Amino acid sequence: MDIFTYDFMIRALLGALITGASAPAIGIYLVQRRLSLIGDGLGHVALTGVGLGLLLHRSPVLVAVFAAAAGAVVIELVRQRGRTSGDIALSMLFYGGISGGVVLVNLSDAQSSRSLVSYLFGSPLTTSRQDLTVMLILGCAVLAVAVLLRPWLFAVCHDEEYARVSGLPVRTLNLILAITTAVTVTVAMRAVGLLLVSALMVVPVATAQQITRGFRATMLAAIGLGLLASGGGIWLSTAIDTGPGATVVLLAIAGFFAATVGAGAARRVRGVRRPEPPPATAPPPPGTGAGPLDLAGDARAGA
Repeated sequence: MDIFTYDFMIRALLGALITGASAPAIGIYLVQRRLSLIGDGLGHVALTGVGLGLLLHRSPVLVAVFAAAAGAVVIELVRQRGRTSGDIALSMLFYGGISGGVVLVNLSDAQSSRSLVSYLFGSPLTTSRQDLTVMLILGCAVLAVAVLLRPWLFAVCHDEEYARVSGLPVRTLNLILAITTAVTVTVAMRAVGLLLVSALMVVPVATAQQITRGFRATMLAAIGLGLLASGGGIWLSTAIDTGPGATVVLLAIAGFFAATVGAGAARRVRGVRRPEPPPATAPPPPGTGAGPLDLAGDARAGA
């Protein structure tokens, strides 16, 4: 643990923990709506923001926030209007975002081109105090939305038509969820990278679903697993000298497989230990037993 005596390691750990808590908190709604891959699409759009920030010599993180939020609003409006299917709109985000990012980065200087790799695959060890402050503010905002709006967001994600009939502002809630997802992508940009952020939004949720029941318990378990994978991934990557972002994701995936195997074994054990039901017996004839019909008949006779 001596490595965490260095300031840059502390910043890397704190940034990873912020990402590990915020990504699953909003990812559980995406899993509920079967939009697990939207994080990838918004990550590609955020790459355009990074390229624009590098070209204009502005903060890539802040520019990426606005770019990803704009992309999220566009994709949500297109989906609601129904003129283009969700798959096609996501494809536009994938290809247009990454192409725009590459072009803008190529227009910038060579040093910016080299730093692009840190945004694609994560570079938590280079997290500055300014980056950590931005991540902390955005991460707290994501957690606030995910927790405080949980009943309404769950209703919209579970059954959008029923939520609309119930009087909920479905369009507003969908836009809030889309923008919050975009913010989460940019929060995780330093810790795991734009190409791996979707994994940290989905894998802890999928793992928690193996061992919990109920939406609230799944959310809390997913946040805990995200924290464990992020903190453990940073420590392990430093110990064995591997990429931090990839190590975090691989650790989360290993936890998923472990939870799946453990849950399957527990179900088999419960199945073996479950006693067999007693043999079925024929109901007694009317008037000779104490079945429901006899009790009703006796009550009527007494009345």
